[in-house]
Amino acid sequence: MSVTIYHNPRCSKSRETLALLESRDIQPDVVEYLKTPIDADTLSGLLQKLGFTSAHQLVRSKETLYKELSLSKDSDEAELRQAMLENPKLIERPIVVKGDKAAIGRPPESVLDIL
Repeated sequence: MSVTIYHNPRCSKSRETLALLESRDIQPDVVEYLKTPIDADTLSGLLQKLGFTSAHQLVRSKETLYKELSLSKDSDEAELRQAMLENPKLIERPIVVKGDKAAIGRPPESVLDIL
């Protein structure tokens, strides 16, 4: 079964997670989601595979952009999802997907549970 990583090469945790996968002879499909933004269906699928009930669980709330867009824990789900689709920088990274499971590589070793 194939493995996919939603990757930002400028992020140290993302690079470490990719290296961890490769060290275990896993050659994942690499999606640089800042260059190739995800769509609404993919975002919904990732949330489901992660077991998250809300987009708030996947947003990078410490990003400056989060505050600039006046987002908060009180932002409604549709607004937050739209902000993440329009500004993929707001999506937590890296995300590793295998089958119907996904994990965020923070720390990188946390993705091993789904492999």
